[in-house]
Amino acid sequence: MKVAVGCDHAGFVLKKPVLDALDEIGVEYKDFGSFSEDPVDYPDVAHQVACAVATGEYDRGILMCGTGVGMSIAANKIKGVRAASCDNTVTAQFARTHNDANVLAMGGRTVGPVLASTIVKEFMQTEFESGGRHSRRVGKIARLESEQDCE
Repeated sequence: MKVAVGCDHAGFVLKKPVLDALDEIGVEYKDFGSFSEDPVDYPDVAHQVACAVATGEYDRGILMCGTGVGMSIAANKIKGVRAASCDNTVTAQFARTHNDANVLAMGGRTVGPVLASTIVKEFMQTEFESGGRHSRRVGKIARLESEQDCE
């Protein structure tokens, strides 16, 4: 598995624990930045990571900002990305098993480093429960990406 990782300045505090967790479970990754706490615009980082996942270059992505919400909203604008903002392991587990989420978003202002590490491991090591209702629902999500109107 290959993972694209990115953060803005507010998520930078989580980057080292996240990368350490990936190293610990033997997951290959690329760091797309940011590389300091200097202000950057989170949609720019989300775009890079989300595109890396959507094109298939990377299997999954991890994004970190202040709350995880902004990154997940931005990443979800990219066709094929199912980003979930998770602040606990249960949410991470269900995002994978039920929603086949391929991008994890977390907040540096809402999740501590130890919890972030645990969430990452859960997200990376949990598989999608393919078939049945979950596959049907993920298929419906994918079809929403091509909808032109809201009738």
